[in-house]
Amino acid sequence: MPRSGSCSGAFFVIRCSYQDLMIKRMIKIAGLQKMTLIDYPGKVAAIVFLAGCNFRCGYCHNSELVQPDGEKDFFSEQDFFNFLKKRKGLLDGVCITGGEPLCHEEKELAEFFKKIKGLGFLIKLDTNGYNFLTLKNLVAKKGLIDYIAMDVKVPLDKYGELTSLDGDFENIQKSIDLIMKSDVDYEFRTTILPKFHSGFEFEKLLCLIKEAKILYLQNFRNRKTLDEKYGKELAFKSGDLERMKELALKFVKKCEIRN
Repeated sequence: MPRSGSCSGAFFVIRCSYQDLMIKRMIKIAGLQKMTLIDYPGKVAAIVFLAGCNFRCGYCHNSELVQPDGEKDFFSEQDFFNFLKKRKGLLDGVCITGGEPLCHEEKELAEFFKKIKGLGFLIKLDTNGYNFLTLKNLVAKKGLIDYIAMDVKVPLDKYGELTSLDGDFENIQKSIDLIMKSDVDYEFRTTILPKFHSGFEFEKLLCLIKEAKILYLQNFRNRKTLDEKYGKELAFKSGDLERMKELALKFVKKCEIRN
């Protein structure tokens, strides 16, 4: 997940609650980073942060997007698209992240994506893969999504502990399989920490994405975490990361470490 975006600039900001926007079935644009050179591989892009998430991962560093309680500032869609119109020829694409974008209604997302594509921009979608049916239906709309980055967090039997969600985590495997079989370019990525990825647990995770094109490993950072207890968790050392990368290459075609 990208770092929280800048909300500066001449934008019309709506002051209201997340629940109000849910009732009005509006896209909840909580933040905007006007340019990134690293979040969309090989492309110059903007990042739009959508509010809300179905997971409560303790190490998450975007708590303001995960739990958008009370009244907050949201961007209007109209102003967002006015911004994009001014960036034609300067940006290649738009990264849509969160939170979890697929928490929004499928119809809202499809219309939002179509407007972005209509302006000539590529779309990169960040997702945790839990809302499999929404992902499946959006991918089925040929040409709507150009790149998917899915967070594969832990082995399936650990998802409940990490996310504080009692759900059907077989959807994670379904989303992985869908992405790998689709025509959409993709990457998988994992934030790794000893609590969840030591020893055999990491191998169990790798089995979920066997033969995948690429996996990015991101080392855990114990600051600004959703659950303050994770502020006391330790991260892997650089030597550990290299060994995990070598192990991953036995399962996936390419593995890189992201700082």
